[in-house]
Amino acid sequence: MRFLRDSPDLTVAVIGFGYVGSCLGVTLAEQGMTVIGIDSDRELIGELERGHCRTAEPGLAEALTALRDSPRLSFTTDYTGVDAADVVIITVGTPVDAEGAMRTEALESVCRQLAPRLRTGQLVILKSTVAPGHTRKAVLPLLEAGGARHGTDFGLAFCPERLSEGGALAQIRKLPIIVGGCDEESTKASSEFWHRALGVPVLEYAAAEVAEIVKLADNWWIDHNIAMASDLARMCDAFGVDVLDVIDGANSLAKGDSYVNILRPSVGVGGSCLTKDPWMAWRAARDRGARLETIETARKVNESMPAYACEMIADGLAKAGKSLDGAVVSVLGIAFKNNTGDLRATPVLPAVAALRAAGAKVTLFDPLADPDEAEKMFGLRPVPVLEEAVRDADCLAVLAGHDPFQRLDFAALGKRVSMPCLVFDGRAYYSRQTIGELYEIGYTYRGIGR
Repeated sequence: MRFLRDSPDLTVAVIGFGYVGSCLGVTLAEQGMTVIGIDSDRELIGELERGHCRTAEPGLAEALTALRDSPRLSFTTDYTGVDAADVVIITVGTPVDAEGAMRTEALESVCRQLAPRLRTGQLVILKSTVAPGHTRKAVLPLLEAGGARHGTDFGLAFCPERLSEGGALAQIRKLPIIVGGCDEESTKASSEFWHRALGVPVLEYAAAEVAEIVKLADNWWIDHNIAMASDLARMCDAFGVDVLDVIDGANSLAKGDSYVNILRPSVGVGGSCLTKDPWMAWRAARDRGARLETIETARKVNESMPAYACEMIADGLAKAGKSLDGAVVSVLGIAFKNNTGDLRATPVLPAVAALRAAGAKVTLFDPLADPDEAEKMFGLRPVPVLEEAVRDADCLAVLAGHDPFQRLDFAALGKRVSMPCLVFDGRAYYSRQTIGELYEIGYTYRGIGR
């Protein structure tokens, strides 16, 4: 059975119009396809219909505005939109519980609503991260419960989401797509779809399980690499050398088909993927009798970094003759990574908790984060104006290196802070020139591994 029409005018239903779904749906619409965005969140759908974009991804709001009222992009909570779709893409979240087990309630709900609507010739593509074997053993039976049969009526493939926040729209148009079908025709149809839709390289694998593990391996590697960088930073702190110098030198070594590629240390790892996908891999392997010790170690290291950052701030203040207890710490950047407002699993939250537990008075400033969401999460409302946020600060803690923080007028801010004020570099990675200028103005400086 062929699962993809030859017509260039394909209709695609994207189920789950959050971060991944919105970035993908908008891009497919821009490429000329008809996209139906389906989500159970009525408030979200209402916002999208009014032209509001709650996802702070560079370029996404502008793209949605350009497509407003276009027949190529529509939004609904009604699954009847699936009836007209040639391709159905599922992008709902799959968090894990405290034991690393995948929570599948949202995915199961989608499958149950989708199953009775599947028609002959449709291709279903799962992009939600799942444990190995889940596409074939759980999603497929749920989809078949409506009467349609896989391989005869519909195709099913797993194609993982691998986007990085802050550059997702550009990555969608160039990042290779991983395809693993539940049968040969599903693999072939999915590969053809991505070629036609985005014109990007497609890596085909004979089984969905390969594609499922590829996604977990990607984030396992990133988490493990950052953990090494964080431990390396601790070592460099102990020997009084700059971790960025060490990383620069180490990364010059050719190894295999590429080079050593140590990433940079920071206040910690956050987001919806790096904090859960390694545990998903760990739990899936454990259930098969294999213990993945590097995941346990890497997670332990990365989860310790917010407290380590607090220790470094206390040490930096002590060297300037100040105590963290009673100090004013202005936290610049509260998102989980640079140049995004996403607060999901942000390591800044435990860092702020540690600072407050040590007696510091903390103020928050982040031009990208939603202030209501931040207040709900931190119990503190961000100060909207930078100059007010740093008033009387004993420490400026840059914990998300947004681009505006690379261009701070430290001389002007120096008139508002309490000198000598510590600049703590949690992930801005200021240059030696900038650090030298800070000392000339009257600041002190401390960074993780610097």
